[in-house]
Amino acid sequence: MYFSVPNLINSIVPDEPDPAAANALQEGLGGQFGEMRTMMQYLFQTFNFRGDAKPYRDLIHGVGTEEISHFELIATTISALLDGSPRYQGKSEQSKTGRGSEGEVPGAGGTTPLEIALTAPNIHHFLVGAQSSLPVDAAGNPWSGSYVYNSGNLTLDLINNLMLECTGRLQKCRIYEMTDNKTARATVSFLIVRDHAHEMVFAKALESLGIDWAKTLPIPNFDATKYPEVEELMSQGLHLRQHHFNLEGSEMGKIFKGSSPANDGSEVMTDEEPFGGFPNPGAPERPEEFSPGLTPEQKRMVDQIVAEQ
Repeated sequence: MYFSVPNLINSIVPDEPDPAAANALQEGLGGQFGEMRTMMQYLFQTFNFRGDAKPYRDLIHGVGTEEISHFELIATTISALLDGSPRYQGKSEQSKTGRGSEGEVPGAGGTTPLEIALTAPNIHHFLVGAQSSLPVDAAGNPWSGSYVYNSGNLTLDLINNLMLECTGRLQKCRIYEMTDNKTARATVSFLIVRDHAHEMVFAKALESLGIDWAKTLPIPNFDATKYPEVEELMSQGLHLRQHHFNLEGSEMGKIFKGSSPANDGSEVMTDEEPFGGFPNPGAPERPEEFSPGLTPEQKRMVDQIVAEQ
């Protein structure tokens, strides 16, 4: 069973909407090496785990559970980067291509509030979704369950998991270099650091099975502190810690402890207490998308239900 807290694993930093950055982040969500795959791959490996090597199952499960929150974070960030973008073009609210005044009936007065969708990197962000994330990659290809690797062989699965984290971190570093949008960079920076931590988790597990990584990790192997947002998180040791997310306790700490596989003198550790999380403010209504599209009567009913809670 899984329990949830209505918080985000990291905060969403506000900035202007940016559909291009949103589409780049789609690769980190629904791409072959994105958060949907890490979440599904690690969970399937724990659901299908065979044998009595419980510390390794707990280790994979701890990372897989965290990946659920990463999936939520990046999906929410994409939606934040899209939200309101039809009216952000430096145009006045009453211009022909503007959205019009707040609360105006969509299309009133001949306006085309979704005109930006015709030139956006992914029209489906506006046409299929209501300025929201989708289960696709940056090219619009649907996420595929065939990405998931679950061989049943512990060593082979751990090697594939390490490769997955390294490739995911590499791509997120590239996304960081593509945009200076604060919303996108905050989320990407957090994921760069946590992917680094997960590289250490799987490398440490493989070390315990006799593999010596020497100076290979992390991948990409560069000075990540050149990214200010990443440096701040690394200074807190966020890349060296992992929580197991198991309310009944976990044996993961028997493996993920001691010297870092990066061989840089640092120490890795398993935390017993998870992150407290950050408030998730939710997204506002979008009349131009007919989302949620409630009638005045339905809106009164919803308001009454909310007031009773």
